[in-house]
Amino acid sequence: MGSVLRGWALAEQGQNEEGLTQIHQGMATLHAVGSEIERPSFLALLAEAYGKAGQAENGLALLAEALAMVDKSGERLYEAEMYRLKGELTLQQANQKVKGKRRKKSSVVSSQLSVPNFQSPAVKVQSEAEECFHKAIEIARKQQAKSLELRATMSLARLWRQQGKKAEAHGMLSEIYNWFTEGFDTKDLQEAKALLEELRH
Repeated sequence: MGSVLRGWALAEQGQNEEGLTQIHQGMATLHAVGSEIERPSFLALLAEAYGKAGQAENGLALLAEALAMVDKSGERLYEAEMYRLKGELTLQQANQKVKGKRRKKSSVVSSQLSVPNFQSPAVKVQSEAEECFHKAIEIARKQQAKSLELRATMSLARLWRQQGKKAEAHGMLSEIYNWFTEGFDTKDLQEAKALLEELRH
């Protein structure tokens, strides 16, 4: 379990390859000794690490496996974060596809080429991600998991900011941020404060 968490920490610090290796080794060891404890949560950590490495598709496959295990086992400890990550990786995967298509298009020299219209697929992807974030918030509230609720709300607020819904994003984020009375030096609360400042302008 220590190897899994160390690998996740390395990935968070930008050491993606080493982090992924550590997580895989830790999970393989747990599997070898017949332990499935916290496997859904560890799959989510691995999915997040794949996201940091720019491999959203791998991350989404792992989250599908993790959520299937959650439904089967009832181990819902990290379920809210799984849905938040699913939303983030869905957006990331779509962005990667759009960039790939634009690169291919730009290699064709033509004065008539305009920016491809990705509006329709983009709206669908954003709607899917928004659904994941709302689900994450709903689960976190039921579990009274305020830190996970804050993370999911930040993800939703960032998406709404992109959509021009800054006032709604600010209102929703400030509500959960103002619930906290301590821990303001932690990464999540620092990021939430910075995002609230951005949304004010």
